[in-house]
Amino acid sequence: MTSDLWRGKRFAVLGLARSGAATVRALLASGAQVVAWDDDAAAREALAGEASLDFADPEQMDLTGFAGLVVSPGVPLNRHPVAAKARAAGVPIIGDIELFAQARAALATHKVVGITGTNGKSTTTALIHHIVQVAGVPSLMGGNIGLPILAQEPLPAGGVYVLELSSYQIDLTVSLDCDVAVLLNITPDHLDRYDGFAAYAAAKGRLFAMQSAAHDAIINIADAPSAAIARSLSARAEHLHKIAPGFCMDQSRWPSLQGPHNAQNALAAITAAQLLGIPEPQIDKALASFKGLAHRMETVRVHNGVTFVNDSKATNPESAKPALGSFSRIHWIVGGQPKGDELEACAPNFGNVVRAYTIGDAGAKFAALLAPVMPVEESGMLGNAVLAAAAKAQPGETVLLSPACASFDQFANYEERGEAFRAAVGALI
Repeated sequence: MTSDLWRGKRFAVLGLARSGAATVRALLASGAQVVAWDDDAAAREALAGEASLDFADPEQMDLTGFAGLVVSPGVPLNRHPVAAKARAAGVPIIGDIELFAQARAALATHKVVGITGTNGKSTTTALIHHIVQVAGVPSLMGGNIGLPILAQEPLPAGGVYVLELSSYQIDLTVSLDCDVAVLLNITPDHLDRYDGFAAYAAAKGRLFAMQSAAHDAIINIADAPSAAIARSLSARAEHLHKIAPGFCMDQSRWPSLQGPHNAQNALAAITAAQLLGIPEPQIDKALASFKGLAHRMETVRVHNGVTFVNDSKATNPESAKPALGSFSRIHWIVGGQPKGDELEACAPNFGNVVRAYTIGDAGAKFAALLAPVMPVEESGMLGNAVLAAAAKAQPGETVLLSPACASFDQFANYEERGEAFRAAVGALI
């Protein structure tokens, strides 16, 4: 994706993983001057062949005159010194989603659906994309789901861009006016990047602050912060669509959308599809054929009557809670790089756990937390936990990787952790 708006302008890009590399290529293809940096030499090497690209650390540069400092969402702006340097030079700090927002004016007629929330946003993003495609409408997914939007070819007229948006990405965006904006929930997460929970919730709310009042907002009002955002938008009248907690739906025909959490995700997706003008029969067909996401409540194998489920994407306790509520007798593999000191969000479903197997940095802490309420083993490594759980699980039971933690203590990301689980399960004899 390119834009004439960037031609001849100077940009600094910090962070050269998927979204950063795509940003560099899009800016260069648009005729911009780009200086890029990543502390990882391999990330720089991957872009070394790009013509007209210079490498330098923005923290060590004079940023005066730059049109923007484009940072990857993983850069902690609350404590990275480059943020103060850019602000002192009057340089906007933005992300790739903001560049997409700037490029929209020159794209063929289209709509944008933006989805945020602490949990469920990847499933809801993929489901909306699937519904749109089943209806025969051109569609692209992008954003936090791992598909850089700037790396993709623009859609033809009438297309729909479906963007998963983390709070970090929203922080780096100032002009994204979504035709449909979705908020699924707000629970404590990423608090190391914010000055308290209220600031984190406010970051989610900015998705609607950027939106035109005549565009549609969909908000699940099951938690107090989300409900407060919905109240603040009451003047939008028919353009505000609230999803109430406890809404019952027949999910029997949707094999990949089981559990009350997926009822809420599905209802948000259905509402978005209706607002896009997709006929009900096409929506029903798509819900039934949706395959779900890798690493999210994914059945990997049934071995000796035991079902092995990969929920590596559950990187916080709130996200692990639904998985623990979806099976009756669970051997729970939990742990990694913790985002807090407790598992209270999971407690309502502890009765479904036969035994826990703790791994990673959180292993000892979580073992101590869980020991009073269930049998627990400190396994340390994921492979050890799989072997121990497989040895103890009985036919009809479930071995569930739902870590309630980030993966960065032992893996590059949750996908790599999920793949390691798949491999360990596949090796069982």
